Amino acid sequence: MFVLAALASLSIGCTSMKTPLKPVAAVDLPRYMGDWYVIANIPYFAEKDCYDSIESYALRPDGKINNWFRCRKGSFDAPMKQKATAVATVEDENSKAVWTVHFFKIIGVKYVILDLDPNYQWVAVGHPSRRYGWIMARTKTLDAAIYQRILRDLTAQGYDPAKFQKVPQSQSGAGTVPSGTGAVASH
Repeated sequence: MFVLAALASLSIGCTSMKTPLKPVAAVDLPRYMGDWYVIANIPYFAEKDCYDSIESYALRPDGKINNWFRCRKGSFDAPMKQKATAVATVEDENSKAVWTVHFFKIIGVKYVILDLDPNYQWVAVGHPSRRYGWIMARTKTLDAAIYQRILRDLTAQGYDPAKFQKVPQSQSGAGTVPSGTGAVASH
């Protein structure tokens, strides 16, 4: 997910004027590992036109995290292909919620866990620039009310919720947010 975002981030100006993102207080890394379906994102060009997007994480013996991204490009009928591989390093040892994801051993991109379900069923991940963001779940669907709550929380962190786009996931069930919805529901 972050390979081309990493390259794009090299051209982004200073983000120090933005309010820092507030990561979650604590992440249980072994519990976080595994597959996460990308429910919505602020797509960079490599993620555009992706279907069935999946982010996967695996804790390594050295404490780093293997990360890979795969999707179907253009339709549900396209073959599932691995689009990126990376290795993440936990930067905040207390919370374990701030990582640097390394591509090609020379490019590092911040990965900040901003919101996490207590049962590890969904997560919101951001980047300090707020040009990238991901909402992911352990299943291909996410309850519409939960999705709207996550968007409200991301808005409070300085994100524009209208920039989030739903990622089509095959066999979506009832009660999910329709594709393309990024607006925050009013209270």
